[in-house]
Amino acid sequence: MSNTTRFSVGIDISKGKSIVAVINPFGDIVKSPFEIRHTSSDLKKLTGLLKSLDGETRIVMEYTGTYYQPVARLLSESGLFVSVVHAKILHDFTNNSIRRIKTDKADAVKIANYGLLHWDSLKCYSIEDDTRLLLKSANRQYYYFLKQYVAAKNNLIAVIDQTCPGLNDLFTSPRREDGHIKWVDVAIRFWHCEYITGFSLNKFTELYNDWCKKNKYIGSNSKAEELYQMAKECVPTLPKNESTRYIVRQAAEHLLTLSETLGALQKEMVYLAEQLPEYPIVMSFTGVGRILGPQLMAEIGDVRRFYKRSCLIAFAGVDAPPFQSGKFDSKNRHISKKGSCELRKTLFQVVTVLLQNTLVYDPVYQFIDRKRQEGKPYYVYMVAGCNKFLRIYYARVKEYLAAQEAA
Repeated sequence: MSNTTRFSVGIDISKGKSIVAVINPFGDIVKSPFEIRHTSSDLKKLTGLLKSLDGETRIVMEYTGTYYQPVARLLSESGLFVSVVHAKILHDFTNNSIRRIKTDKADAVKIANYGLLHWDSLKCYSIEDDTRLLLKSANRQYYYFLKQYVAAKNNLIAVIDQTCPGLNDLFTSPRREDGHIKWVDVAIRFWHCEYITGFSLNKFTELYNDWCKKNKYIGSNSKAEELYQMAKECVPTLPKNESTRYIVRQAAEHLLTLSETLGALQKEMVYLAEQLPEYPIVMSFTGVGRILGPQLMAEIGDVRRFYKRSCLIAFAGVDAPPFQSGKFDSKNRHISKKGSCELRKTLFQVVTVLLQNTLVYDPVYQFIDRKRQEGKPYYVYMVAGCNKFLRIYYARVKEYLAAQEAA
């Protein structure tokens, strides 16, 4: 055993500030817990203090959203050993006490004690590539705006159902690259069923086709007639006046704004993903499209940081840990759901694409179909498919990156 003195540094991270505690192998507090702000000057002072300790120093902190990143990054760049531990692990660490004390100072000491106990198994924090950080941030923004988009879409449909019910069901054109959606643009222009029926059929058909040409949509006499006949049968609950028109326009324009934002984020995600070395191999996977590919890369990150495939599966939270005690051995286990919920969502979308398109030549589809034929419930074979896909992803991407480095 080395005679070098060990110092375990526990940092309890919070927004804008942290509490730092330093203890030695005997559990003695070398530095009483003190507060630092997440500023350049305070972090440089902390770096100097930790480097002045006469012995081997290891820093442990909790994975807390994005708050830990400036602290971990600066300390790591300074040459100090930094380990970022999952919050659930530190929460379950008992600190060898039956007393439950919850203060920032006590938490900092607890984290430092965890560092001492697991000294040899602490994993060194590695600074993530800027491109990967940007891709992940863009993906999280995409999910944030997507929730708003769904809410805005439902809101507009609710308004349209009071002015021209069923209008949104007439048009199935996908969203254009500029973010515009045909049925939304139609709702802005032909906002009320009484407005539509205020024209003759021939006049409305001419008006509709001219509008389509002006807005770069495909015109159709039959579609115009279908819209006109539907408007004649509508029973509106909001009157045909300027106030109603204003409400429809505001709801529609809000939806289009969010649609344009999503389109811009998709382009940015593709641009960032194309700069990463694994982009070609990820996009070659069956079921992975233009957006799902960058989303997978954003949430998984550099696959080489997982030293075996089971670590990646646990990170996604689609693993089913064993549950056994004495003679009892559970055969009906649930997945842990302790990992990234965004990654699980993306995986479910990939598996759904495989099933919807019946891609019988794909090994993941074959695996899922076999589980279905065995009579497994929907959720069971979907999770099994996600697990299978991740195993193949890990092997192929890691092999591809190794070949790229060797070339």
